[in-house]
Amino acid sequence: MHSSFHISRRSFLRRTTLAAAATGLPFWFVERQLAAAEVVKPVTSPNDRPGIALIGCGGMGQGDAANAQRFGDIVAVCDVDESHANTAAKKFTQNGKSPAQFTDFRKLLERADVHAVIQATPDHWHTLINIAAARAGKDVYGEKPLTLTIDEGRHVIKAVRENKIVFQTGTQQRSSAYFHLACELVRNQRLGRLQEVHVFVPAGIRGNHFNKVPVPAGFNYDFWLGQAPAAEYVTERCHRTFRWWFEYAGGPVTDWGAHHNDIARWAIGLDGPVGVAASVMTPPLPDGYNTPGEFEATLDWANGVKQIVRTTTADSPFGSVLDENGQRNGLKFIGTDGWIWVNRNGISASDRELLRAPLPENAVKLVTSKNHMGNFFDCLKSRRDPVANVENGHRSACIGHLIIIALRTGMKLQWNPEKEIFTGEGAAQANQHLAREMRAPYNYRFAA
Repeated sequence: MHSSFHISRRSFLRRTTLAAAATGLPFWFVERQLAAAEVVKPVTSPNDRPGIALIGCGGMGQGDAANAQRFGDIVAVCDVDESHANTAAKKFTQNGKSPAQFTDFRKLLERADVHAVIQATPDHWHTLINIAAARAGKDVYGEKPLTLTIDEGRHVIKAVRENKIVFQTGTQQRSSAYFHLACELVRNQRLGRLQEVHVFVPAGIRGNHFNKVPVPAGFNYDFWLGQAPAAEYVTERCHRTFRWWFEYAGGPVTDWGAHHNDIARWAIGLDGPVGVAASVMTPPLPDGYNTPGEFEATLDWANGVKQIVRTTTADSPFGSVLDENGQRNGLKFIGTDGWIWVNRNGISASDRELLRAPLPENAVKLVTSKNHMGNFFDCLKSRRDPVANVENGHRSACIGHLIIIALRTGMKLQWNPEKEIFTGEGAAQANQHLAREMRAPYNYRFAA
C-alpha cells in the first residue's frame, strides 16, 4: 500500500512539474488545481451521453458544438439560415445518422431527446431562446453576453431558477488557469490594496454605405431580425458582422469586453460598479455600423477601485501596454504593492515573486474549473451551479450595458448595483435604456 501511494504521488508531482513548466504558472498553483479540479473526461457510454441541440449554427456555434460533442450527441441543429443548418448537420453526422434540422427553435425544443442546448445566436436573440429553453426544461450553455439589455437579464434569471435548469454562460476565461490565478491573487491582496483595473480590448470595425441586395434564398431575414427594428437587408447586418450594430449587439464593448469585464468583476469581488462614464474615441461613420470603433470608459467601484476600459489598435496611444507576445488585449491589475498583467496567452507581474509565493491555507479560493464545456456537462449530472452561472453572466453583462448607456447618453452616471437602477443626475434618461421595445411578435410571449 505504501509503495502504491509513493508511485502515485511521484506521478502526480511529475505531472505538476511538467504542467508548471509548460504553462509558466507557479508550481503551487498547478499542484492545487490538479488536486482540486473536477476530472473532465469524454463520455463514451451511449447511456450516459445526453442529447444536445445547437441553436445558431455559425462559426462560434459549430465550434461550441464540436467541443460539446465529447460529452454528448448532437441530435438537432437550428438556424434561420438553412445553409448554416445544412453545414452543421453534415459536420455532426455520425455513423450515417444526421441531426434533425430546424429553422424555428421552438419546434426543436419540443423534442424529448434534447437534454441540453448550445445557444450561439447573435446577442439580440440570446434572451428569448434562453427563456424558451428554460421553460422547456432544457439545460443551456449560452454564449456571451447573456443579454442585449439589463432588464432582459432579470427575466433570464427568473426563468432559469423557476425551472431549475443548469445554465453556463460562455465566458470561458473563468475556466482558464491564468485568469483564475490572477483573480485569486488580487482577491487575497497579493498586490496590496487594489487601486486600478485596466481592461484592453481590440477596437471594432468601421464601414458604411453598404449595398442593399436581395435576401438570400433559404434565409428567414425577418426571423433573424427578431425583436430588433425592421431594416432593409444588407449583408453586413448579419452573421459575423452583426456585433457592430447596436440593434443586435454592442460592438467591442460586448465582444471581447464581455470576457475581460467578467474577469475584472471576478477579481474585484463585488456585484457591480457604482458609477460609469464613457467617451467615443473614434465615432462610427454615417449610414453604416453604428457602434463606435474605439471608446474609453471609467467605472467606479464601492471599494475605491477604478476600472478603465479602452480599445486598442496598432497605432493606439495605449500600444505600449503589451505582454511578452506583443498582445494589446488583456487586463492589468494595479495595487499598492505591484501589478499583474494577464490574458489568454499568459500571466506576468511587476515582480515574479508575486506569482511564485504560495497563498496561505486560509486564503480565499475561487471555484476551480479546468474546462468550461466540461464543467457544464459535469453540472448536468450533479445539478450544481457551473462556474459561470446565470447570475454571474447577468452581473458581468451589466458592466458592458452600463458602458453602452454611458456612451449613448454622453453622461456620467451613478448606478445602484443592488436595485439595478441609475440614481442622481441623468437617472431618468439613463433608466430609459434599461430595456428596449421588442418588435412584435418577437417578444416574451414568443418564448412562452
